[in-house]
Parts: sequence; C-alpha cells; structure tokens
Amino acid sequence: MNAPWHAGEIALQSTLGVAERMDEIGRKVIRDYMPEQHRDFFAQLPFAVFGSVDAEGRPWATLRAGEEGFLHSPDPQHLQLVLPAEADDPAQAGLRDGAAVGMLGIELHTRRRNRLNGRLRALGQERFEMTVGESFGNCPQYIHKRDYRFERQPGEPSGLPPRRLPQLDALARDLIGRAGTFFVATYSGEGEDMKVDVSHRGGPPGFVQIGSDGSLRIPDYEGNRFFATLGNILLNGKAGLVFPDFESGGLLQMSGSARLTLDEGGRHWEFFPQQLVWREDALPLRWALLAG
Repeated sequence: MNAPWHAGEIALQSTLGVAERMDEIGRKVIRDYMPEQHRDFFAQLPFAVFGSVDAEGRPWATLRAGEEGFLHSPDPQHLQLVLPAEADDPAQAGLRDGAAVGMLGIELHTRRRNRLNGRLRALGQERFEMTVGESFGNCPQYIHKRDYRFERQPGEPSGLPPRRLPQLDALARDLIGRAGTFFVATYSGEGEDMKVDVSHRGGPPGFVQIGSDGSLRIPDYEGNRFFATLGNILLNGKAGLVFPDFESGGLLQMSGSARLTLDEGGRHWEFFPQQLVWREDALPLRWALLAG
C-alpha cells in the first residue's frame, strides 16, 4: 500500500512525534474497500453528509436525506446512491459524474460514523455509483445523541428559496453560537489527484467562537490523529462548513478560507466565510436531543 497520509497530515502528526506510529496505523485502518459492517451501516441510514468541490475550487459540505436503502453497496468497492439534483444546494455543482467526493455516514442516535472518499459515476437519472478510494471508521467522540423523524417525504421540496448572505446575519450567528455540531469539507490535490473529505466536528454548545470580523474560531480537540481536515487546510487553506438546524431542518452552508493556529491556548483553526447560503427547511428530517 502507498503511504496512507499526505504531506499535510504527516506534518501535523510529526509535530506530536507520532508520524511513524500513524503510518503503521494508517496502513491497517485506511482501506480501498468497505468492510461488511460499513456496507450494512450505510444501507440503513436516513441521511448522509457529503463534501464536494465546485468549478472555482470552493469546497462545500451538505446533508442529503433519503428512504432507508438510498445508499446501497453491491460489492465492497462500490456504493450506489440515489441522489436527486438539488439546484438550491451550493454543493450540487460538485456532485456530478467523474467528480471526487467525500461522504460521512453518521447515525446520531447510536453515535456511529464511518467515512468514505472516492469518485462518482453516473448510472442514470438521480443515480450514482461511488468507487471507494479510502474507507475508514471513526470513534463516537463528541457526537451528541439525537433521534430523528421525517417531517415530509424525502425528495419533496420545501418550496422555500435559498438566501445568499453577504455576511453572517443575526440568524446565522445565533445558530452557530448555540451549535454543538457542524460538518466540514476539505480537499487535497487537483484534477485526477483530488481527494475530498468531509468530517464531523462536535463539542459543547458554543464551542465555535465568532469573531468581530465574522470569522470562526474552532478548537481542535484530541482525536484519532488522522488530521484529514487540518492536513488538507494546511495544504490549500480552503474549507466548506455546514451547520444544520436540527429542529427546523435548515442548513447554513459556507465556503471560504481557513488557517491553522498554534498558541498558548492550544491548537485551533480559523475559518473566514466568503460564500454563505441559508436554506430554510432544506431537510425533510427533524432531530430531538437525547439524554446521555
């Protein structure tokens, strides 16, 4: 197997003195196929998180919902997706035939999550197949338990238009200020070498701080030391964030620049929004926070 990590990931692992150990771990846990339990897991999900890159090189993160089985694996190297086009979704431009994409399957009520990165191939109207580039699991750390229900049928549009925001408005600031969860899309490489990743970020409500200039400050909590997100940011300084409103089904999606900072307060990263979209009632799902 080729080296499991790219230069950005290795650089961050090296700062902790764990590069050699992580090379060994990576060769064991980063796969070019899905294990059986991941295939079964994806098939039972009512939604998944996707990361894509538009024609201008901007990464976007989004959530897409479907009936159980909208994700289906015919074999360990492929995942088939029912993925209707959503013109209002800024991530849609990168969810196309031949595109590199990242996917996170996450089950909030059990706190399970598994990642999959690869390329899409169109199979027909609203259907794609994703060829596995990298497949790996994640621990349940920092995931808040939530149960879900469908407010309307998947694929039934809300009828509410998206709003492009010139900057964070009061609604966006309130959502970010009380959020304990968001998702971030990043990537490395270009063209055929592009690899897109999307990951979960969680913490106590208010763990994302909003600066006076509208920038966001996110702490980097101790994790699996893969550094997929931060390694990508170190390489190209770009990120796409999505903050779900779990009560209303709204999505706040942003794309912009990012940078990693190490100071006396520890390691954190900053995000500077350049494109902002608020999609009210974007998802047919609603979630309720569970105790424990």
